[in-house]
Amino acid sequence: MTLPAGWAARRPTLDDVPAILKVVHAADTFAVGYPDFDAEDVTAALTAPFVDPARDSWLVTDPDGTAVGWTILSNPTGVGREWVDVLVDPERGADLRAPLLTRLLDRVAERAAERGLSALTARTGVFAPETRWAAELAEAGFILVKRYIRMTRSLADLPAEPPLPAGVTVRTLRADDEADLREFHRIFDTAFRDTPDYEPLGFEAWREQIPSYGKVWDEWFVAEVDGEPAGALQSSDQALEHDMGWVRTLSVLPAQRRRGVGAALLQRAFAVYAAKGRAEAGLGVDLANPTVPVTLYRSVGLREVRWTDMYERTVTATGV
Repeated sequence: MTLPAGWAARRPTLDDVPAILKVVHAADTFAVGYPDFDAEDVTAALTAPFVDPARDSWLVTDPDGTAVGWTILSNPTGVGREWVDVLVDPERGADLRAPLLTRLLDRVAERAAERGLSALTARTGVFAPETRWAAELAEAGFILVKRYIRMTRSLADLPAEPPLPAGVTVRTLRADDEADLREFHRIFDTAFRDTPDYEPLGFEAWREQIPSYGKVWDEWFVAEVDGEPAGALQSSDQALEHDMGWVRTLSVLPAQRRRGVGAALLQRAFAVYAAKGRAEAGLGVDLANPTVPVTLYRSVGLREVRWTDMYERTVTATGV
């Protein structure tokens, strides 16, 4: 990658977190209208499992030493797809995005070879204002594969929690009971097996990831139908800075779908968020997921507020 005179690209360290955060905030504000990351998120990205900042990340600075671009790979499970993040200050670093993408794709090719694979899939996201980025991805061989939508609802006018459907009960996860935690994982894993992009993760590896979601245990729920496990809802703390309760996953076992279990879990979560004084509730929806229709979310008051398109391409391993 050829940079203007005086500009530099180097590997970042944790000392660079404040500088990286300024780039991320500029990129977020352009893409979604507000900063959506904090310093802990940047630190987590640089220290995540299966990420080596000395090989999987770049930081670009201008002649004054000001950070204008940051890029990093991520793969929380160490299997399956590689996620490619290329973030730039839209006013000063827009021309950097395509060449930084090329560098990251070269690294994806290396990672494929290191894993003994002939190729890997790289995936990244595009928000509505990022028309230039979408064009650059297409030029680099990426194709649009799906759309996610973000849905929210106000909790200010939340009605009283309605009566549960016949036979359905909802309770809080017993987080200190390993058997209950394993049952929660089983429900989640079983429910998501028939979704297109699901990458199964064993219980121990899944439990190791829990701290990254925030241990808001009183916002995790299990639903039963006639005393049998039926569904689970996992919250995370990722939107607390926006005074929002966030549903990370909603899982309903195939045999228990269309019995009101999903709506009951969502309504219980909303009630708990509201009791804590949260202003809104939100979640993300994969429109390619056939198991959770958007009509369910609309039925409990959620409405679409923005979309993100997912692009991907296959990267051939180095040496193949």
